[in-house]
Amino acid sequence: MSQSLAIRPPLGMLKSRGTQVFVRLRDMARAHPREAVAVALVGAAGAIAAAGAIALQGPEPTAAPPAPPPMLVRQIAPDQALKVNAAIPVANGPNPAAKPFVFNGGATMRAQAVQCLASAVYYEAGQESVDGQRAVAQVVLNRVRNSAFPASICGVVYQGSTRATGCQFTFTCDGSLYRQPDAAGWKRARLVANAALSGSVYSPVGNATHYHANYVVPYWASTLLKNAVVGAHIFYRWAGNWGLPGAFGRSYSAHEPNAAFLRSAALEAEAATANQPSTAGLAAAVQDIPGAQAIALKPSMRGDKRVAVRFKLAGREAASKVAHQEYVETFKASDNLRWTLSGQAETSHDQPLGKAAASSSAAGTFGAAGER
Repeated sequence: MSQSLAIRPPLGMLKSRGTQVFVRLRDMARAHPREAVAVALVGAAGAIAAAGAIALQGPEPTAAPPAPPPMLVRQIAPDQALKVNAAIPVANGPNPAAKPFVFNGGATMRAQAVQCLASAVYYEAGQESVDGQRAVAQVVLNRVRNSAFPASICGVVYQGSTRATGCQFTFTCDGSLYRQPDAAGWKRARLVANAALSGSVYSPVGNATHYHANYVVPYWASTLLKNAVVGAHIFYRWAGNWGLPGAFGRSYSAHEPNAAFLRSAALEAEAATANQPSTAGLAAAVQDIPGAQAIALKPSMRGDKRVAVRFKLAGREAASKVAHQEYVETFKASDNLRWTLSGQAETSHDQPLGKAAASSSAAGTFGAAGER
């Protein structure tokens, strides 16, 4: 009862004030009919513009994000691939620019982020123009803000680099990292990476999350929307709500794994695959991947003449259900590398080197944790 009495006076005042405003607007419209019509048109235009902006933004997707497709290409010659790619039309409709990236990590995290982003720019687009390099950097940042991908720069760049099913950025699993960058090219890549992390946006690619060179045709090319061509790269975004600005609202994690250790892990995984005794041995290993099929590539297709992997459509469901085995388990990594890749921070109870544990039970606990 007391709450009802407390609410009535403000509601009455609001009703009275609304009646006064309505009367004033009515009297103004009668006295100045032309001005009233102009005001109404302006209001209608504003409402239409707001509705258009909401439609362009798109609702935030509610379903689970789509799985990033592996970089598997059709086995056709490069000259034929150029024709196939040219025949795929650029999607009609708006291609809104991505929002400026907000980096909210500390200096240490930024150093790791710059290292990973510059590596992607250098190895993926080192021979491209500055615009071509900015476009690649934009795709990395777009992925960071889309929940279908990791929420860190290094996590996006090295995603899948130690998996048998392949990496998301080919330079992390094809041996390119063995090649040391030249000073001038690396400096330019770092400038592009720093600018992108400071809010620079390369608007022509919009919210693209995928790209490939124009001399190959990935199997997924026909399932995404082609929204830009920059230099020798073709850019794509997700179809539906996952490709609209509303799907790119996730915040940056502000934590980066160690770039040097990610690079070492990727190279070790690549070496383990490269040291297979024969193509037949690698093909046999591929057969253990649910839904996967090994295919030999012609020399004209890749410098790597071993084995590529593609997925049978009928095996997609099986592949999506298989439990991923972490790199540290697959390659029996050392305890030091396990701790580094875990991303765990140092804690106050960590014992200094050379200092004995407080008790035998504490030592037993530490040993058990090290075996995980």
